[in-house]
Amino acid sequence: MLIAALVTLVSFHLNAQTPVPPDRLLNSAKEPQNWLTYGGDYFSNRYSTLTQITPANVKSLGLAWAYQSPTSGSWETTPLVVDGIMYLTQRPNDVVALDAVTGRAFWMYRYNNVNEIGVCCGSNNRGLAILGDTLFMGTLDAHVVAIDTKSGLPLWNTKVGESKNGYSITVAPLAVKDRIIVGLGGGEFGIRGAIAALDAQTGKELWRFNAIPGPGEAGHETWEPCPPNPKTYCDSDAWTHGGGSVWVTGSYDSALNLTYWGLGNAAPDYNGDQRPGDNLYAASVVALDLDTGKLKWHYQFTPHDVYDYDSVQVPVLADITFQGAPVKALMWANRNGIFYVLDRATGKFLLGKPFAKVNWMSGFDANGRPIQTPQPPGMPTYPAIQGASNWYSPSYSPRTKLMYVSTWQEQGQLYGAVPMVYPEGGRGFGGGNNQTFVPSPDAPTKAIPGAPAIPGLRRGPINNWTDAAGHGEVLAIDPNSGEAKWRYRMTDVTDTGVLTTASDLLITGGREGYLQVLDARTGVLLWKASLGAQMVNNSITYAVNGKQYVSAIAGLTLFTFALP
Repeated sequence: MLIAALVTLVSFHLNAQTPVPPDRLLNSAKEPQNWLTYGGDYFSNRYSTLTQITPANVKSLGLAWAYQSPTSGSWETTPLVVDGIMYLTQRPNDVVALDAVTGRAFWMYRYNNVNEIGVCCGSNNRGLAILGDTLFMGTLDAHVVAIDTKSGLPLWNTKVGESKNGYSITVAPLAVKDRIIVGLGGGEFGIRGAIAALDAQTGKELWRFNAIPGPGEAGHETWEPCPPNPKTYCDSDAWTHGGGSVWVTGSYDSALNLTYWGLGNAAPDYNGDQRPGDNLYAASVVALDLDTGKLKWHYQFTPHDVYDYDSVQVPVLADITFQGAPVKALMWANRNGIFYVLDRATGKFLLGKPFAKVNWMSGFDANGRPIQTPQPPGMPTYPAIQGASNWYSPSYSPRTKLMYVSTWQEQGQLYGAVPMVYPEGGRGFGGGNNQTFVPSPDAPTKAIPGAPAIPGLRRGPINNWTDAAGHGEVLAIDPNSGEAKWRYRMTDVTDTGVLTTASDLLITGGREGYLQVLDARTGVLLWKASLGAQMVNNSITYAVNGKQYVSAIAGLTLFTFALP
């Protein structure tokens, strides 16, 4: 493995930085001037108690500095900020340390991936973890690298998966206690996903949870045997390449000592006939004991998923009053279009409510299992493949007691299953013949012939579709009812997360290229700035020397704003 560390400048600021031991991460809410984890805190609330920027003065925001990445492609990282130093990744696996006040670069570390990597949806990396004086990054060739915060030099390198078989790590690691937790991605390549914990000092693997259970493991029985003389192709070894990838960071409850992670779709994505059964733990949330990796409970959002409804959305934890009683809640706006509230101590289903157009299911049974309603051939299924929400982070505000979610609305899909024999290395193991669906205004079950659909992952500079194809909205959802308190409608869809603050600001963006600040209580637009390119990441806020900043990425540029 060839590894290069480019140390361009080391400032006294770096040497003065205080280490980040486990207790600082555990109590990150007490230092809102920093952004210490991917989700802002272990509960992944993405809520900041900073209040310098308010609804009254937000219109005075101006550009403080900008940093441009030298690498093209979707830039999905969420930066960390520690005592005035910003750390972030850029494609494919660079790490950069910047002055959080000026944007000046201190050092850059560049990791060279092996040649045989292959990733489903772009050479993305979503960020870093920090613990002590060390940064941790997952790589596209399925390694985890530890990097010194002051010099940018590598400390250790551990292989977690086999990249030639389709495994990769795009998730930002989660640092808890003495361990670094990561997930293996590559669901469209027929991997068998996993969550692994590594020793932060040495990189040694401490435990591994298999997202797709094997013989003798609980849940393996949900990969049912093929029936005698099946009418279509059935894969008797489906579980060995059953998917369940992990590509968005989980959350942690220190009181319960449980870490919560979402798992991706079963593989192949669309042809369920060749993998009979519910296919645990694909499309599920799992609660794992942090010390052992043992499963405490699980909940499967979409049993026997045939729609590519990855359940990798961020688990949002909060202690709330739910229908008159205190609950340790886990809240989840799922790709399948349903907003869920679960008891995070037990996994008990408390609420499921659509937040977008949904017709793949009609309700829940007494145990919280969805009652599925597959659509007949030629009829659209809602939501479409990209889902009603996806990987970008939601936010929960303890002030407003609302959950905020970026959503795709009114987008339908014609699904078609194609039998897939697992290929060596797993490339191209999706197994679908799918078409987007743009309904006629006067006949919602009939498509407009040749009508442009919303582009799936990325778009060009000009819209060529209409509202009939779908649109984006930011929703404010009441966890007690699942009802939307307000909606902020966009022309295009959005791939940008949400951030809220104690001054009742909501900060987000979209593919239209605007950084937008809304009133978190009403959804009214307070301020926006054109950044010139689509946003596909999560914004953060932090403070240095008493001055609050907001950072957001659009295209190849990280923009940082502040008041005069």
